Amino acid sequence: MSEFYKLIEFIRSEVNKSLKSLKFPDKPAYLYQPIRYAIDAKGKRFRPILVHLAGRSTNVDPDALMNISLAIELLHSFTLVHDDIMDNDTVRHGKITIHEKWDSSTAILAGDGIYTLAQIVLNDLPNNINKVSRYFNKTTLEICEGQALDKEFEHDKNITEDMYLDMVEKKTGALLGASAVLPAIYNDEKEQLIDIYEQFGRCLGKGFQIHDDILEVTADSQTMGKSLGSDITEGKQTIMVIKARNEFPDKWNDLISSSSKLALFDNICEFFKKTGILEDSRSIANSYFNSSIEHLNNLNGVDTAELVQLVQLIQKRTY
Repeated sequence: MSEFYKLIEFIRSEVNKSLKSLKFPDKPAYLYQPIRYAIDAKGKRFRPILVHLAGRSTNVDPDALMNISLAIELLHSFTLVHDDIMDNDTVRHGKITIHEKWDSSTAILAGDGIYTLAQIVLNDLPNNINKVSRYFNKTTLEICEGQALDKEFEHDKNITEDMYLDMVEKKTGALLGASAVLPAIYNDEKEQLIDIYEQFGRCLGKGFQIHDDILEVTADSQTMGKSLGSDITEGKQTIMVIKARNEFPDKWNDLISSSSKLALFDNICEFFKKTGILEDSRSIANSYFNSSIEHLNNLNGVDTAELVQLVQLIQKRTY
């Protein structure tokens, strides 16, 4: 195992330990059991890892980085709990989703509690709490905007690629942008450097989401640790669906109308592969990954080697 992978595993392990050590009551069990269930999930922790690597590049205090990374991961967990309800997903991180294990009311409350824990964790920062919290809350609102657009776009055949990319930047890019830039904000870095970190994270986020859409049709649910196919069969507008509708309108309409519910997802996956849509979409994802590295190249005097390796790791991920 390379030194970089050892570092990634170390950060992931420390984040998991810190999540488990968060202090909150056992009662009422209606609230805290599902919160603990969500926090104990074995996620990839890409976002808190990004926080730590971005902070390491500008020598941010490690304890502060852990606080920021925990808040980011809790925010991410909050969004997943609520998104799973809205998207009718049944599996997340290899576990039954909260609304399936309990019910939607329990999941809504648990998500609210998780977000509140994120705010409490941020308030333990020794410096620049106002600046960090302001950006964190702005990010949360932007993520909510992205999810709202995602829901509005369902079954809407007028959605363009530009509209999709705007939604993705809000829903996914904003959180990775925050993960990359919050250490610099905490450290009172110059505005130019802050902007570069933010744009780096946002480009990484857009590449990440398009790559995730691709994995939805190329991976298997056991490897991914979540239910697959729900996005497409629920009418989500992914880059591949938009391309299929625009480039092959007649064939696409025939496929949708003639496929049984049971065969629809498999037929869609095969269509994306045969028409080259899959490869075209992969090229778009790669262009955003490349753009994220280009932004890093503008950080004069900063050692960005670890961040570049993280981009490459995310770009090559298979789950």
